[in-house]
Amino acid sequence: MARKVFFSFHYDADKWRASQVRNMGALEGNIPCSDNDWESVKRGGDAAIKKWIAGQLSGRSCAVVLVGAETATRKWIIHEIQEAWNANKGVVGIRIHNLKDQQANHATKGSNPFDELTLQNGNKRLSSIVKLYDPPGWASTDVYAQIKSSIAAWVDEAIEIRNSA
Repeated sequence: MARKVFFSFHYDADKWRASQVRNMGALEGNIPCSDNDWESVKRGGDAAIKKWIAGQLSGRSCAVVLVGAETATRKWIIHEIQEAWNANKGVVGIRIHNLKDQQANHATKGSNPFDELTLQNGNKRLSSIVKLYDPPGWASTDVYAQIKSSIAAWVDEAIEIRNSA
């Protein structure tokens, strides 16, 4: 049975790479948001964005953060991670910079977004608990194959980690 997950990623920079992961069929993900839908949500302001994120996370067991070059700097991705963690959902990161985009380009490796959050006690960064996978290889096909063969296990592990934290 496929796990229901929420995919978090920098929409403008990584939607092409994210679509490759989402279309692997290894997981049941949230319904993709079109450019027009996302623009409509953004026009509603912060409250509308928070409501949309909450709705997308509802009924999901894990947030899969697809980490590109700028992911760690994105306000709403950090919010999504925090909301998923606080809702006792599994959280896992997968680096996607070596998947090719629509122009067949790779991206630079971005910072770990889990370094941006500390646990409630303030003594530990979320990155000390949440795993960020960096699929080996530079060839996009090798990275794709590694993600496809491993993503379900990574999600299961993330849920197990959250349940024991």
